[in-house]
This record gives sequence, structure tokens and C-alpha cells, in this order.
Amino acid sequence: MTAGAGRTAGRTLVRRPRQSVDERPFLVIWESTRACPLACLHCRAEAVPNRNPYELDGPEARRLMDQIASFGKPAPLFVITGGDPFQRPDLARLVAYGTRIGLRVAVSPSGTPTLDRDHLARIQDAGAVALSLSLDGSTAERHDTFRGVPGVFDLTLDGWRTARELGLKVQINTTVSRHSLPDLADIAALVRREGAMLWSGFLLVPTGRAGAMGALTAEECEDVLHFLYDLGAMMPVKTTEGHHFRRVALQRAVLARRGERPALGPLHARLTERAVDLGLFEGERRTARRPPMDVSSGRGFVFVSHTGEVHPSGFLPLSAGNVRDQELPWIYRESDLFRSLRDPERLGGKCGACEFATVCGGSRSRAYATTGDPLAADPWCSYAPGSFPYQDELRETVPRPVLS
Repeated sequence: MTAGAGRTAGRTLVRRPRQSVDERPFLVIWESTRACPLACLHCRAEAVPNRNPYELDGPEARRLMDQIASFGKPAPLFVITGGDPFQRPDLARLVAYGTRIGLRVAVSPSGTPTLDRDHLARIQDAGAVALSLSLDGSTAERHDTFRGVPGVFDLTLDGWRTARELGLKVQINTTVSRHSLPDLADIAALVRREGAMLWSGFLLVPTGRAGAMGALTAEECEDVLHFLYDLGAMMPVKTTEGHHFRRVALQRAVLARRGERPALGPLHARLTERAVDLGLFEGERRTARRPPMDVSSGRGFVFVSHTGEVHPSGFLPLSAGNVRDQELPWIYRESDLFRSLRDPERLGGKCGACEFATVCGGSRSRAYATTGDPLAADPWCSYAPGSFPYQDELRETVPRPVLS
């Protein structure tokens, strides 16, 4: 079994999982509960104060982890999210069980009073390898407005610092929305100053409460992706639901070889100017960029809801089955929904006609949220298929598929 990757001058530009994504996911996320005291403007889960009595209980959660382990070694990365997973009193026991059966377990809690040293130490002692936290503003006023509750910013920073002191790796997630656009460079500066293994820019999907938030234009999205790419020379950066970041990485590598830069819009100019003012491009550059991973909804990625429903993504609310009734490996490998999402020839609109279809494919979640069709074109992509001027050089860098 071999891994295909886009390469230029010995550098990997886009990574692909070493195992075929037709056979196993790279990442499994479990929504352990929807209980959460926050009222975030964009909440996918439309979180509520109390736990649902129909959540997967402890034995069912352990059976789910057994099913994930049955995909084989190396096991998929398993992320326990919510709501706020610390609302489950059995969280540390579940982390310990997953670790014992060979899973790499990460936890994605909310910035609430439960994000304290005691809870963090428990999950670390249980074997958690990483923590994922959300930061949607560079100041308490901006972040707390987005999260709907005062004090969340300070709780998040305290938990972040404590996690790092305990030795947990920390990923910081930022929702790219109308609210955060003017603040993106300042958030990046805060992430760089505090230290994180990774900063992830989540391009908003209008589902759940986020349906009421203003959408970005495709041109603004392009500017943001190129800004994140530029920052990647100074700090580790990735995107969530920004699959065309992989296209950007391939295009920029070809342009860099030619000593050229892309023509970008006014948002990119404003973000760059602010980043320069903040000194984000000063200091030692990274020896190598973090290549984006070629994983997307149903194609290397699977989401299990608090009641056991299996979705291609937490932002694509179509169910392919329930782990209470069917084994997760069967749902992932054989369900019509997942199989269709892994077939680039079934993509519609310009995504289907694009030369980057096999390495990008667009956000299936955003396509579904805006059109009702998970195979439609991603409305937040401004690229016109075939318009990149150096197609021959591009073909040399597009990753080859994994052979199983």
C-alpha cells in the first residue's frame, strides 16, 4: 500500500493518508453530547443546556470505539467533541478505554468553567494526546460576543496555557466569518504568541445556528485562503471545510518556481497589511510548510452524532446509518452516501469539471447547506476550472491516488 502526494523539488505539497480512504477513515469525530452552557452564534450542534437521554451511553461508546479500532492499524485518530464533552462524567474513563485498545484520542472541549486543571489532568492521565480549542476573537469582547457568554475568552486562554503546561498538544480553531474577518491577523498573532501545534481556519458552513450568519463571497474566501497560505511560512496552519486550500498550495508552488505571485483582492491586501503591522512575517521562517491533508466529508472523515447517527461530516447532516444498528466500518465502506462522496466523477457543476476535483472536490457540507445537494459545486470557490496558466507543471504536482 503506497501513499500518493503532490511533490515539487523534494517537498510534499499535499499529504494523503497512507491507507486507502475507500477502506478506512483518517479521522473519526464523535459528538459525545450536545450539552453545553454556551450560546455560540455559529453552533453546528445547536447546543442545549442539558444532556439528551438518548445519547450513546458508556457501553455504547465503548462499542463505538471497538468498531473504530476494527478498521485496523494504524487506527483512525478519534476526537471526542460536543457540545462540551466535559459535561459527561465518564469522559476520562472513555479516553482511557480508547487509549487501551490502541486509539489515538483527542478531546475538543468548550471554554467553560469545566476547562480547568483538574479536568485537563484527568484526560491527560487517561491518555489523551491532544486538545482542540476554539478562539474566535483576539480580545475578550470579540470572542465572548461570538460565544454568547461573558468570560469565555479568559477561560479558554487559561485552559490553553494549562494544557500546554501539562504537556498536551493544543490545536486552535477559528471560525472564518463576517465577525472574525477584520480580526484574523490579530487572532493569528495571539496563536503564535501563546503557542499551538496548529491553527485551523474553519470556513463557515451555514448549518445549525450558522445559517443566520452572513456568508463570505467566493472572492473573499480566496483571499483568506491565500493569506493563510502566506502565514504557513511562519506558523503551522490548516483549514477546515476549506478544501480548496489544497488547490491553493499546489498553484502557489508552481507560481513560486516561476517567481510569480497570484493576483489577489483587497481583503488579502488588508489582512497582509495588518499582519505586517503585527510583525507576523518577522522572525525565523519554518523550514517546511505543513502540507494540507487530502481528507474531506466521507472521504477519510466520518462523524458520529450523540445519538449514534453516522454523517460524512458534522456539518453535513445526512445520515448513512446508526452505529446502534450497523457496524461503523460497513457504513463507511458500503453506504451509498459515503461511496458517492468518494467518487469525484459524481461531482456536479464546476467542481465536477475542475482539474483539482481529485485533490480538492470542494466542501460537500457547504454545497448541501446552500443547494440541498451534497454533490453540487462549492459556492465559496472562485476558481474557474482550467484557468490556471501552467497546466503541464500543475499535472506534475497533483497527488497520485493511494493504491490498496
